Amino acid sequence: MAQHTARHRIGILGAGNIFGRYAEGLRTFPELDVIRVADVDTARAERAASAYAIPAWGGPDELLADDAVEIVINITPPAFHAKTVIAALEAGKHVYVEKPLAATVEEAREVLAAAERSGKLLGSAPDTFLGSAVQTARHAIDTGLIGEPVGATAFVRSSRSETWHPDPRAFYGPGGGPVLDMGPYYLAALVNCLGPVRQVSAATRIGARTRKVTSPERVVDEITVEVPTHASAVLTFASGAIGTTLMSFDVWDTELPRMEIYGTEGTLSLPNPNGFDGDVRVKRHHDDDWEVLAPVTALFGAVNTPEQHRRGLGVHDLAGALHGGPHRADARFAFHTLEVLTAFETAQRENLVVAIDSSCERPQPRTAR
Repeated sequence: MAQHTARHRIGILGAGNIFGRYAEGLRTFPELDVIRVADVDTARAERAASAYAIPAWGGPDELLADDAVEIVINITPPAFHAKTVIAALEAGKHVYVEKPLAATVEEAREVLAAAERSGKLLGSAPDTFLGSAVQTARHAIDTGLIGEPVGATAFVRSSRSETWHPDPRAFYGPGGGPVLDMGPYYLAALVNCLGPVRQVSAATRIGARTRKVTSPERVVDEITVEVPTHASAVLTFASGAIGTTLMSFDVWDTELPRMEIYGTEGTLSLPNPNGFDGDVRVKRHHDDDWEVLAPVTALFGAVNTPEQHRRGLGVHDLAGALHGGPHRADARFAFHTLEVLTAFETAQRENLVVAIDSSCERPQPRTAR
């Protein structure tokens, strides 16, 4: 991956469960210096700073007041994204926020307006579509390997968060659920490959209304579910392709693929888009068997190792945009995916085919190896 010569000083807002994934991932980019970590629980911020040799720590206000911090990475819970992103933008920081961009489309519009007023760059997860797997699939489509894309399937199964996360309540509350928690990875991959979505029809429901938490270091024993945990949807893309999705925290065991894209001349099979890398396979109509495609970009980390859980490629993307490079994981892209995903529940509630108002450009591909 190309490196920027200028150094950027970064503050991380939130020292929760995924903090380590960002701290580890950002270490792969020497030009990105994490100089401060902040959390409403300052003791937790201090522990995080100590674990990763970060020189400064404290509360959120101290981070925003630190003139040395140029970019804020916001990994607070989804319900706090809008408020904290706007505060960071108004403090003069560029911001990269975990997904979703905000808990609702209305809040996301306020975030976009704040970014426009501030003149600062705003990027948002997921960034896994920037990895070698989805970029390889995109290259295959763009070069006509499977002909014209006709349709796609995407299957989200449960991450079983209640078995490993110490406090998985956010997964089952506002801004969570399979559609807004895992769905962004899959939809970002599809929009990157096929372009924006024009309309959505869907059905959703809650499976079990309470969930027992069994993780060894749990802070709660049971969760009350507040959002749908099982959703099926049909997405009509502006290109004419049709996507069929299943997103569920109730599907623990399945033999379904993660994602497939079907063209007039063949099929692509993609790995889990929650990771950056993995085998992309193709089978054209005249082929006897599947072929693994050579990655078109360097791997972000070794496949089937903890390196695939690291984060930071989207922050690197934002830093590159500060020097005139393409901003692929930008706020408009994130807003479009959020509007599409929140349309699932609207379609269910109002028994409608929901037209999507927003659109976005397909991000520029990454093809340098």
